[in-house]
Amino acid sequence: MRDQISQAIKDAMKSGDKRRLATLRLVSAAIKDRDIAAQIDGAGQPSGRAKISETEVLQLLQKMVKQRRDAAETYRQGGRQDLADQEMAEIAIIEEFLPKQLDPEETRAAVEEVMRELNCAGLKDMGRAMALLKERYSGRMDFAKASSLVKELLK
Repeated sequence: MRDQISQAIKDAMKSGDKRRLATLRLVSAAIKDRDIAAQIDGAGQPSGRAKISETEVLQLLQKMVKQRRDAAETYRQGGRQDLADQEMAEIAIIEEFLPKQLDPEETRAAVEEVMRELNCAGLKDMGRAMALLKERYSGRMDFAKASSLVKELLK
């Protein structure tokens, strides 16, 4: 994924696409920042990790998309559609590097399958169900929606 982002930065430079270049540089900087943070553990000692994992990169990209969606909504409410459009353009660029998201039907099917596998009977099983969903569908599922779906199915 890092190589794809680096290549996309080079392509954006060559094409002169300033919005794309700025967004990709922001993504690259965020990844590098997390890489540096991963080198030190909670006690301030070297962690032995040089870089974050691909899964952590996906989580970072998802977080960046979520932040931009929230900002776009705030701009819309404030009457600044121009800024909301900029945020949405950045989302489109970042999402190019994320795996295809499951649609609502696929999400429901995945949740039901995991709950059957684990024989979920009550809310006490929610943590196990969510952990398995995150393991299997990291980067492909909106876990806030999945969580509310698990709660709904457990009631």
